[in-house]
Amino acid sequence: MKINVRVKPNAKYSEVIRITKFDYKVSVDAPAKEGEANKRLIEILSEYFEVPQSFVSILKGFKSKNKIIEIDSL
Repeated sequence: MKINVRVKPNAKYSEVIRITKFDYKVSVDAPAKEGEANKRLIEILSEYFEVPQSFVSILKGFKSKNKIIEIDSL
């Protein structure tokens, strides 16, 4: 499954908000430096979708707030 994610780095707490079936807004409690926010985003989404972190990957938007994420199912 591919989803569109709008990321808000440096948030006070982590949160996933579902906007539509394939659009999400995710607050990440990590800074957008040296890929820390991307790593934390993968952790948050793996918990939210209840899949291992290796099943979550960023396809597009490594340096952007708008990302396309692929989530493999079990």
